[in-house]
Amino acid sequence: MFDLSGKKAFISGASRGLGRQFALALARAGTDVVITSRTLSSLDSTSSEVNALGKECLSLEMDVLEEESIKAAAEAAESHFGRIDILINNAGCNIRKPAIDVKWDDWNTILDTNLRGAFFLAQALAPGMISRNYGRVVNIGSVTCVAGYAGLAPYGASRGGIRQMTMSLAHDWGSHGITVNCLAPGWFK
Repeated sequence: MFDLSGKKAFISGASRGLGRQFALALARAGTDVVITSRTLSSLDSTSSEVNALGKECLSLEMDVLEEESIKAAAEAAESHFGRIDILINNAGCNIRKPAIDVKWDDWNTILDTNLRGAFFLAQALAPGMISRNYGRVVNIGSVTCVAGYAGLAPYGASRGGIRQMTMSLAHDWGSHGITVNCLAPGWFK
């Protein structure tokens, strides 16, 4: 295990699944964490587990569909911990339907959650990272970043966008000591 003692991490979508596991893994590596969800109470279990590992956990309500919610969470996190060193951009959603059945609102919900929200959360935390000439951004993509599947057209478009956005941000912010990477997991329980 690598040592991240003293680092401060921000994990979006941390109430369950990958987000919860990222929070716990980072805490085990020595990181204090900020965890977010649209519903604050859904973070109680993750927060308790992080605290049991001896690390500080700040739980924040945040909706990546709302610009002001993103800005408020970023400001609260930086105010509480003084800085954010690591962003795990994990919040996401999917609405599985055959392409012929995808509605306008389905498309917008998926793209706005998975892609627009991730961009503006990274943007909200980047100024602090730039000022310290250090930061780590990990965008969570999917195997659909590089492969298309039936019933996943908007989801695949959003995850392909995450991959492209990651490369652009890495180029944009690399000279400021910020690395930006994309994890693209496949299906799992």
